[in-house]
Amino acid sequence: MKLLKLVPDNTNIGFVAMRKWAFALTALLTVLALGATAYKGLNMGVDFVGGLMIEAKFPQNVETDKVRATIGSLGVGESSLQQFGDPKTVQIRLPLPEQGGAGAANAVVEKTRKAMTAQFPGVTFSRYDTVSGKVSGELIQNGVLAVVLAILGIAVFSWFRYEWQFGVSTFVAIVHDVLMTLGFFAVTQLEFDLNIVAAVLTIVGYSINDKMVIDDRIRENMRKYRKMDMKALIDLSVNETLPRTVMTSVTIMLALGALLLFGGHVLRGFTAAMMLGIIVGTYSSVYVSSSLLISLGLTPMSSEKKASKANIAAQAERVGPRDGAQP
Repeated sequence: MKLLKLVPDNTNIGFVAMRKWAFALTALLTVLALGATAYKGLNMGVDFVGGLMIEAKFPQNVETDKVRATIGSLGVGESSLQQFGDPKTVQIRLPLPEQGGAGAANAVVEKTRKAMTAQFPGVTFSRYDTVSGKVSGELIQNGVLAVVLAILGIAVFSWFRYEWQFGVSTFVAIVHDVLMTLGFFAVTQLEFDLNIVAAVLTIVGYSINDKMVIDDRIRENMRKYRKMDMKALIDLSVNETLPRTVMTSVTIMLALGALLLFGGHVLRGFTAAMMLGIIVGTYSSVYVSSSLLISLGLTPMSSEKKASKANIAAQAERVGPRDGAQP
């Protein structure tokens, strides 16, 4: 039985030859993502902004102006509405009552439900969340800190595991992946909550896993082909790992596709972030980070020097004074 091969044997794609176009595209997408995030902002969920969030599902398409007018007549504060997923689903955001705690918040939710049910027969309420302003501020701080520490920790690990060029290229690739995700959520205005932070951290993990496979192969080939041109060496390394990269990406995308179709709207933002992360993570690992090593001046000799130093240190340790012996 013939095995399925998504990438034919002896594939030889010139990734390095396209590095200038890849760098230009990466810079353009990064600027656009930053601009979209700064201009439109992120549609922060209740986890980050605090307040009440009620999700209402109507039996038919509904005009948000009518819903806003109904809620405005209740005197529960200024409401913010957004259609979510389809024209029949509306997210209603309300400020928390200044006094009364959880009991007052539940009273606001119940009051809103009764008014909406009377005005729009057949409406159902799938969920509601309540987060205080203090908690939301702590969640924002902890979420940003988690992402930043993850990126820095991975970059430092690559630095010490390989060469400093690998650390820099890893940092650039992961930052690119994170910014692409933020730009996507700024453009689509999908809700950005703690689930998306978890998705971003998962994207970082996938990106570094894919990149480590390519970096390991590059380092092995640097020691094996010490006189080979660096451009040809990187093309060889990326092409050798390409079947594994493509197979991993395709299988994950199939699983995420099933989750997108059958996981419900609650997981739609998380799944969309993961699918985008797989695409941009694979792109940055293949086209950006590996080719960036050439621009950073990596050569087979640098790896050889590092290996020689390690061997000298190990040999000095072996021939050193034995335990208890006089130096």
